[in-house]
Amino acid sequence: METGGNGPPKSIWNIVMVSAIAAGIQFGWALQLSLLTPYVQTLGVPHVWAAFIWLCGPISGLLVQPIVGYFSDHCTSRIGRRRPFIAAGACLVAVAVFFVGFAKDIGHRAGDSLDNPTKPRAVAVFVTGFWILDVANNMLQGPCRAFLADLSGSDHKRMRIANGWFSFFMAIGNVLGYAAGSYSNLYELLPFTTTTACDVYCANLKTCFIIDIVFLLSVTITAITTVKETPLKSNGSLDEGEGGSSEPFIGEIVTAFKTLKKPMWILLLVTCLNWIAWFPFLLYDTDWVGVEVFGGKVNGSSSEQKLYDDGVRAGALGLMINSIVLAFTSLGLEPVSRLIGGVKNLWGVVNFILAAGLAGTVWITKVAEAWRAKQGPQILTSPPTNVKSFALAVFGLLGIPLSVTFSIPFALASIYCADAGGGQGLSLGVLNLSIVIPQMFVSVISGPLDAAFGGGNLPAFVLGSIVAAISALLAIFALPHPKNQLSLNSGAVVGGGH
Repeated sequence: METGGNGPPKSIWNIVMVSAIAAGIQFGWALQLSLLTPYVQTLGVPHVWAAFIWLCGPISGLLVQPIVGYFSDHCTSRIGRRRPFIAAGACLVAVAVFFVGFAKDIGHRAGDSLDNPTKPRAVAVFVTGFWILDVANNMLQGPCRAFLADLSGSDHKRMRIANGWFSFFMAIGNVLGYAAGSYSNLYELLPFTTTTACDVYCANLKTCFIIDIVFLLSVTITAITTVKETPLKSNGSLDEGEGGSSEPFIGEIVTAFKTLKKPMWILLLVTCLNWIAWFPFLLYDTDWVGVEVFGGKVNGSSSEQKLYDDGVRAGALGLMINSIVLAFTSLGLEPVSRLIGGVKNLWGVVNFILAAGLAGTVWITKVAEAWRAKQGPQILTSPPTNVKSFALAVFGLLGIPLSVTFSIPFALASIYCADAGGGQGLSLGVLNLSIVIPQMFVSVISGPLDAAFGGGNLPAFVLGSIVAAISALLAIFALPHPKNQLSLNSGAVVGGGH
């Protein structure tokens, strides 16, 4: 099975095999979202500083995606343009997971005291691994999306089908990751993960990441050995239709921005605001359930720590529900967009849903706090069923706007790129800038913002709600309709928000 950067679209089987890599990527990303913020705090990193650690993802996305996109567009390796970067990214993930999962063990062997709540050596190992993990994820995501565009040729319909499969496997990866994160006894599958320095929660995280790396390597090896590419000619020029260029990387980035049309600039603006709204919740969702809803504390008494752990697992269950809703909603985006007058109206409506869902976290928190005040501080127990149900309902509700956030921007960008004859890798890297820059903004301000209003996660959620409403208005009244109201049932990685 051979494919190049142009020519007729290839078989659906090729597309499915490459898209399956998204399940492995998203498995790990789901574990990061559900488990790593609480894990960072067990290392002794204060809540206010946890957001700065998450700057790793946006910064690596800002630098890595455009660079990898550019060089994968021009790569002349004998095994193809995209596959070398996909293979390298998968190997780096394996290295990063070792550092992240075994940070406490390495830190303890290097001299961290078990009695000291702050473990500086473990933090250093964790941050190193986390940066490598985000760089590796970006090395995987961009080339995978560009590979799918290559496999689709110039066929817009096949491009939407490819993105649809990618979205489907994203949802599969999310469900697997959040399900693993919500299961408290997973460490029993690998008893060696429990050590003197690594408690049950740490061992669960370690086990989840080991399972993830085995899964990711399996699907990646299968894809890159089954779906082959025709190597780019040694003169480095892109195939016809890919917009070849001999400009240096920086020059081509500048040219890409100079040649952007007004619809693309508006798309970047709406995407940017969309991610400012999303990132606080994606960063602190399980922490919100553990602290505000369940009333637990990371470094409190044993009872408070148990409440926090129970809340984090409940949050992971909520994220799994969110992914299931995301998967089913993705299948209905095309007919729904036709019913309400086009994709820009759909994007606007779901952003209003996002604003309402984020605002709803304030009400749920107040209900939980009122219940705890009525019980008295001496009673430490999980909130009543109705409060937990409301929290899980918010997770499910937010799966609807998330399905649109994962589809419309990337589908439009790919179609604009194909029409303009640009390199898919670089164009998707440019779009990624409108995702990672707002993530950096949120990472910098969310901790101080929360601290300024008395701590907790709600101030950042309220900011997200306001920005989501603004992005909804811009999507409806400023974003132009795409030509011919193209169907946009497609998907892209989050990733990570990276």
